[in-house]
Amino acid sequence: MAVTRIIPIRGSKGRSVIRSLAERTHYVKTPDTTDNGSLVYAYGCTPQLVAAEFALSKQRYALRTGRKELGVIAYHIRQSFKPGEITSEEANRVGRELAERFLSGEKSNPDRRAHGER
Repeated sequence: MAVTRIIPIRGSKGRSVIRSLAERTHYVKTPDTTDNGSLVYAYGCTPQLVAAEFALSKQRYALRTGRKELGVIAYHIRQSFKPGEITSEEANRVGRELAERFLSGEKSNPDRRAHGER
């Protein structure tokens, strides 16, 4: 059985949104732990450009609403399984399904979903 956490990623004072996101998402994309990127998945954005895409989205939001405080700039959903409980590929599939269910009905464009490449 998986343990799931939804972790808010907050902006850091003195750092740009893009830098804050890049620092917090760098480890998620480490080739050693992601089968050279084949286990990296993103919903509504490109894994390689996640920080830049989120920063642009945050900038557009600030322009539309006038709200410029950093606050929560993204959420990280983390799932953990007991060693040997499921394979890496199965964990990736379960995580993708969770993200898609969690985000259903959002204004994300599913046609922009991107999977990591081998």
